[in-house]
Amino acid sequence: MRDGTRPVQSGLISRLHLALEKRFPEKRLFIRSTDQTRFIRLKPETQLAAWIGGSLVIAWTIIATAILLMDSIGAGNFRAQAQRDQLIYEERLSVLSAERDMRATEAVAAQERFSKALEHASDLQSQLLANQTRVRELETGIEIIQSTLRRTMSEREAVRDELDTLMAQLDENGDGAPDAGLGGEASGTVDILANALAETAAERDQIASDAAYALEHAAEMELELRLLQDKNDQIFRQLEEAMLVSVEPLDNMFRAAGMNPDSLIEQVRRGYSGTGGPLTPLQFSTKGGGPDPDAERANRILDAMDRINLYRIAAERAPFDIPVKSSFRYTSGFGMRWGRMHNGTDFAAPVGTPIYSTADGVVTHASWSSGYGRLIKIQHEFGIETRYAHLNRIRVQVGQRVSRGERIGDMGSSGRSTGPHLHYEVRVGGRPVNPMIYIRAGQDVF
Repeated sequence: MRDGTRPVQSGLISRLHLALEKRFPEKRLFIRSTDQTRFIRLKPETQLAAWIGGSLVIAWTIIATAILLMDSIGAGNFRAQAQRDQLIYEERLSVLSAERDMRATEAVAAQERFSKALEHASDLQSQLLANQTRVRELETGIEIIQSTLRRTMSEREAVRDELDTLMAQLDENGDGAPDAGLGGEASGTVDILANALAETAAERDQIASDAAYALEHAAEMELELRLLQDKNDQIFRQLEEAMLVSVEPLDNMFRAAGMNPDSLIEQVRRGYSGTGGPLTPLQFSTKGGGPDPDAERANRILDAMDRINLYRIAAERAPFDIPVKSSFRYTSGFGMRWGRMHNGTDFAAPVGTPIYSTADGVVTHASWSSGYGRLIKIQHEFGIETRYAHLNRIRVQVGQRVSRGERIGDMGSSGRSTGPHLHYEVRVGGRPVNPMIYIRAGQDVF
């Protein structure tokens, strides 16, 4: 078996060698020195191996060059797309800013209209109370007139009965021929009674005329009162709709930020120290009657106005504003990044871009802080703290009170930073939360 296999293998190797010699004939590389000459024999197998190695090197070079070119082209397209996205975002930001200004103008105009409507409603309410007082006076006058009329009618009936009695006595004195003394006395009494009856009849007619006049004017007053009530009802409906439209977005804003509006309102009301204080409920005298529906509706509107006022105070003390108002781009959001938790949102813009406080508060830190670089911490109401990191310049001091929209620093790249940007954090009770929750909630209203 072995003797038969070796000739076959030798034959195959010989044929392969002959085939290679056709492609790669044997070559010799001579090396001459001063006293001798040597040569290196290049077999076909060696030439084949060198050719394969060179081909691989050339192929790798071509592929690597192609990959580098593709990466360069892709990076250029990515940068162009990033620039286009930035332009689109800046345009969108400009539109949102213009819309926010327009909404603010509309809110101011709506507040002015509401104040005028409230003044008008107050005037109408005063007129309504005056009309109600006049109606009650007329009703009292009618009752007095009716009582006087009933008393007068009773007196007239009594006088008539007395006259009938006297006439009967005269008839009993003898066939209609009374003596002189009795006749004179009876005649005088009859004259007195006749005059009294005439005066009573005249007074009765006057009372009846006064009663008719009073009833006629009472009907006119009732019609005027109904018209005023209808007008007041329309004004109340408009005010209630305006309050509903104004309060609901604020409720939604605080709920979107994870706050309970009712407890927030109570907290602001307990700490309220502004001018004027809460609105005082209206009280109308009903003289022992039931509650006035108009007063209840007016008080509900005043409650809504008070709620809007307290919401305004809370909105200024909670970070619903955005810290960068110039053109910028978002570079990193809240959440996991490179295997670590990123506790804020990054806004990238040129060095020196103004940074603004997002709410009223007190500065608790304004200096260098390790990886944060130049850092500002502001303590707000409701246990909320905001942080502004990697600043180029700090414009506030510890203990300083700042207002929403007040400039507190300039954007930079201090600390652990790969480029100029603002690292913005919102912490509630020391726990970091996503700042975009507050920013988006505020953009829906302000």
